[in-house]
Amino acid sequence: MKILILCDMFPPAFGPRMGYLCKYLARAGWEPVVLTESIHDQTFAFLTGHAPVHYIRYYKAKGRIARKVEKIRLLLADFFFNCKDRKMQKAGARLLKEGGFNAILCSVYRTFPLPAARKLAKRFDLPFVADMRDIIEQYPSHEYIAHPPHTFPWLDRQIIRIFRQKLLHDRNRALRAAACITTVSPWHVEKMKAYNPCVALIYNGYDPELFYPLRIPAAQFRLTYTGRLVGPNIRNPECLFQAIRTLSEAGEIHPNALRLCWYTDPASAQYFRALAERYAITAYMDYFGYVQADTIPMILNESSVLLQLANKADQKGPKGIMSTKLFEAFAVEKPLLLVRSDESFLEETICRAQAGIAARNAGDVCAFLRRYYAQWKEKGYTTITPRREVTESFSREKQAQQFMQILSRYGKTSSHRCP
Repeated sequence: MKILILCDMFPPAFGPRMGYLCKYLARAGWEPVVLTESIHDQTFAFLTGHAPVHYIRYYKAKGRIARKVEKIRLLLADFFFNCKDRKMQKAGARLLKEGGFNAILCSVYRTFPLPAARKLAKRFDLPFVADMRDIIEQYPSHEYIAHPPHTFPWLDRQIIRIFRQKLLHDRNRALRAAACITTVSPWHVEKMKAYNPCVALIYNGYDPELFYPLRIPAAQFRLTYTGRLVGPNIRNPECLFQAIRTLSEAGEIHPNALRLCWYTDPASAQYFRALAERYAITAYMDYFGYVQADTIPMILNESSVLLQLANKADQKGPKGIMSTKLFEAFAVEKPLLLVRSDESFLEETICRAQAGIAARNAGDVCAFLRRYYAQWKEKGYTTITPRREVTESFSREKQAQQFMQILSRYGKTSSHRCP
C-alpha cells in the first residue's frame, strides 16, 4: 500500500514514532510518503532514508529579532487563518494528484496538521487515520504550550483559554471525520472514544535492532535520566532526591561511587540543580546535554538504574503519559525506577513487565537502590529479568504491524487516482 503520512515533526528532527514506522513499512514493501514541517534538528538523523520526505519551511527569517517577529506573525496568521494547515494542504494535494495512494495517516501533537489531513481526505476521497501521540487533556495545566504568553496574569489566562478552545475545536472536528484513531495509552483510548468510536491502542516502543541488553561492567553506579522535565506537575523527582540524601547521611553511598546522570535540556538541568542544592546532594550530580538518539542504547546499557519521572495521575496531575523512554528501558533489561509513581497505567505496566519499581515514596526508592547497589558491587553491573513476552510486545516492528493491519482495513484496496 502507498500511504501519505502527514506529521508535525519527522526525522532528522524529533519524530521516533513515525520514523520507525516508515523503516518497517518500507521493509514490508509498503510505500510511505511523508509531508512534514522543516525543523532544524538532527536528533534522529539516523532514521532518515526509509521514505521520501517533503519538508515545508514555515520560518525563513535570519537574526534573533527577525525570527521573533516572524514567529509572532505566523502564530497570529495561523490562529486566525490556519495558514500552516493551508500550506500543508496545498503541498499534500500536489502529492495526492500523482495518484496511487491508498490512505492518509496523520500523526500529531496537539492539533496541527489534522485539519489539513481532514480536508485532503475529503477532497481526494481517501480514508485517514489520526495518530494522537499527545493530547491537551493529558496535562494538568498549560504545559502543552511551549512558550506561554507573558503579559498580565488575567490576560494570559484569557489568551490561553481562547487558544485551547481553538485547538480542541479544530482537532475534534478532524477526529470525527477519521476512519480510525490510534493513540498511545489506555487512558488516551477512552478519551478519544468521545469523538470517534473506532480507537486503537498502539503504544510507544523501542526498536529491537537498537535496544537490547548488554552486560557492561562500570566503575560507578550510575542512575541515568534522558529527556526533559516538562514541569514538576508532570514529573516530580523529589522522593529520589530525598532517598539519595537519606542513604548519603547514613553512609551507605558516596559521590565517588554513585552518580546521578542527567541527559537533559538547560531548563530541566537548572531545576535539578536547584533541587539538589535544597537536599544538599549536589556532589552526586552530573549534567549532560541532549545527545543523538542512536547513542542512547549504549548510555542505557552502561548505566546501573534507569530513571523514569512521573507524578500521581489525578485531577491535578498528568494522565496517560507513557513515553518512549519507558519501553527503551524495558528493552535493555536494566532496573527501572519510576519516581514518583503515577499509581495508574505506568505503575501497572512496570509491574506487569516485572521490570522495576514504581516508587510512591522515598522509602521505596531507598530499598530499591540498596538492592541494586549491592548487585553492582558484587558483579560490576546490574541486570533485571523482565517478562519478555510483555516487553517484546512493545517493539517498533510489532507496532508497525498494528499500523499496517489498521491501514489495510480502512485503506482503499486499489490504486487511487483523483483529479
